[in-house]
Formats: sequence, C-alpha cells, structure tokens
Amino acid sequence: MSNATSTDLYEVTMAQSYLREGMTGSATFSLFVRDLPPDRGFLVCAGLDPVLDFLSSYRVDADDVDVFATVMGRRPEDLAPLLGLEFRGEVRAMPEGRIALAGEPLLEVTAPLPQAQLVETYVLNQLSHQTTVASKCARCVLAADGHPVVDFSLRRTHGIEAGNQAARLGAMVGFAGTSNVRAAHSEGLTAVGTMAHSYIEAFGAEEDAFRAFARSHPGPVTLLVDTYDTGTGVATAARVLRDLGLGPGCAIRLDSGDLGALAVQARAILDAAGLQETRIVASGGLDEFAVDGLVRSKVPIDTYAVGTRIGVCADAPYLDSAYKLVEYDGRPVMKLSSAKVTAPGRKQVFRRPEHADLIALIDEPPPPDGTPLLESVMREGHRVSERTKLDRARQRFVTDLAALPAGARTIRAPTAPRAEPSECLSSLTADVRRHIEQNLLGDTHGAL
Repeated sequence: MSNATSTDLYEVTMAQSYLREGMTGSATFSLFVRDLPPDRGFLVCAGLDPVLDFLSSYRVDADDVDVFATVMGRRPEDLAPLLGLEFRGEVRAMPEGRIALAGEPLLEVTAPLPQAQLVETYVLNQLSHQTTVASKCARCVLAADGHPVVDFSLRRTHGIEAGNQAARLGAMVGFAGTSNVRAAHSEGLTAVGTMAHSYIEAFGAEEDAFRAFARSHPGPVTLLVDTYDTGTGVATAARVLRDLGLGPGCAIRLDSGDLGALAVQARAILDAAGLQETRIVASGGLDEFAVDGLVRSKVPIDTYAVGTRIGVCADAPYLDSAYKLVEYDGRPVMKLSSAKVTAPGRKQVFRRPEHADLIALIDEPPPPDGTPLLESVMREGHRVSERTKLDRARQRFVTDLAALPAGARTIRAPTAPRAEPSECLSSLTADVRRHIEQNLLGDTHGAL
C-alpha cells in the first residue's frame, strides 16, 4: 500500500467515474485560501517539497486498488482502471518563504483529470498545515522585535512529524533554535534546551541540582529557576554561576507566573551579583500576543521560547483553503455557490512595488515592474526545481515581509492587503458566469 491511499474516498469515486466516462482531458486545479484567519495580515507559503515528493512518486499499485475496493465494498476488478495510474502532470507554485494573500493561488496543478483529482487531499493537507504553522511562527518573530525566538513545540504538536515541520518552519522565518533534536540534526539547526522541573525535584536542594548540572555541562548553561520560589531560585543560580565562573553566555529560564514582573526582579538580582551578561529566557504558554505584550512593556527578557500555542496554531489552527477546478479540456470553469465563488482559468500572480498584487490569467503579459510569483516546479511528473534551501526560503520571506504595508505586520488587528484581479480575469469571470447562468444551470456539464 502506497501513499496513494492517503486520500478522501470521494477523490477515488470521482476518479473512477472519470475513467469510466473517458474524461481524461487536461484539468487545472488551483489551491488558494479564501479568507485569512482572524489577526492575520499575510501568509507564508510552506510545504511544497513534501507535495512534490508525493507527486513525483505517485502510483496506484495493486495493494492500493485492494484497499480502495475493500473500503468501498466493491470487487478489486471494479477498480482496475485505477491500477498503474501515475501523476504525470505540471505544477506551478509559489516557492517556500513567499508571502501570499487571500485569493492568490499558492499552487496550480495541471494534469489529466483523474490524476489531478486523486492528489487533492494530500496536496491540501501539506500546504494548508505547513503554511498555517509558518505564518504563526513569522508573527512570533515580528512580535519579538529582534529578540531571539526558539521552538519548544515538539511535545505538544499533533504528531512527531508535525513537530519536525514546526522546527523547520520556525527556522525558515527566523527562529534562532529548536529543542527538537531530530530536526536540529536533519535541518542543520541550533539545538537549545535547559532542564525540567523534575530535574530540580530529583535533588535534595535546588543548589545541588544547579551545581550537578554545571558539572555535567561545563560550557554555558541555562538554569531553570522557578521550581519553588522564583526569587530564591534566581539568587541561588546567581551564586552557582558566580562561584563556578560561568556567567558569560549563561542564562536563567522563567517558565511560569508573571513573566514581566519576574524578569525585572531576576535582572536586578543578576546585576547585583555582577552577572550583567547572564541572559533571561522566558517560556510557558507564550505566543505572538504574549511576546508582543512583553516586548512592548520593555521587560528585560532576552530570548522567547514558544511551544504549544505555536506548534498547534492555537488561535487559528486551520486555513480556509480550497483546491478547485478552474479549467477542463480547454474550457474555463468556475463555482457559483454562495460565498464560495471561484475565478476561472489558469493564473499567475504578480507582485508590484507600491501596488496591490495582481491576479491575472496565465498568458497575460506582466504589468510594469511586476514579478511573477508562481514558478514552474514540476513538468510531466518530474521535479524541475531544486529542493528548498532554508536560507533561500528565509531570504524570500525577509524580502517579502519588508515590502508589506506596516498595517499587515502588526500583531493585533492587522490590515491584510487584498490582491486585485486583472481586467482580463474579471472579464473572463463575468463571461463564464453569464454562460453558466444562461445556458448551463440545471445541466450536469455545469457541475464541472
């Protein structure tokens, strides 16, 4: 059984019907986000490499057919037309790290209709989840306003792979490190970590725990100071760091309570002990909203460790994403359902300095100073682009972020820019709508 079975049942039932009816003409599906979640001024594109890996190896084998037949209560021979089906299409997409807006295609798939339909679920899953997480991480970097941000999310993400993705995506938008050992090793990230409260509790006294930890880790250490009384813990940590000469490069971590007030208290204790270079790390239920509040209050926190709320995107855990047919067999098509209208035709998105993004038809000439965002990444089922390098994706993000209006970068109640349709796209949309309303309503062909 291959990843071909990682799909929704209706993708299989539709593909089976298309094959039976001989409907194998070229189809283009466009993946976009209808509206941004609350408190989002932009999205950061992510998840493209897993999609291309999936498509390049996509093949329905005999075991897959058996699975389809079993769950459908059919005989394997009824699903025989699916056997051996491979993805041999074209993909155009925004590269990872690009900033995208509502309504803009993040990706377009063009392939024979059954192929393009069968891959919908996996493509949506990867791009939607990873774009959601990358966008949340980007907001944390903005909120931190130059202070380092590190990822502590692995223990709370919805699965280990989601945790690995969160670590990578955080690094893509500027995180300074991750607690995730596997991700740090595989992605070349800085591994960060301290100790748990259980470590402190395992010793007879807090000072014993700190000294033992320092003996095992003679380099710079970070000591967790809030297991019992935070003020006492900071003072004890200061004494140990000073006695052992470990001040420079070391840190204390605050993980609970009023982090702002405790940071002020801790800074005073450390400074009085001559440990002005000892940093303060804050963690414990932080997200961009909490970080923004602390930074604005100018509390003496040096590094922010974000975890649960980032790894699961607690305030906005999903995107209103869609994968919709926009052209079949040379015919532009669209959906007219209330609040879910789609624009027909294959498209390109142009980014223009000092102007709104322009969503145009694929064969339109670019506007003056317009940069096309959708790039060809797969042809005839084979990748034509290199795997994403984190530093390249990070540079795309930094460049696009700097060009965003200030209102889109605010943490609370941002103003999200809106892309504009070109005149040609608007004209085609009106023509297709009129054609459907006048000639095809009630006709099964209009369901395409």
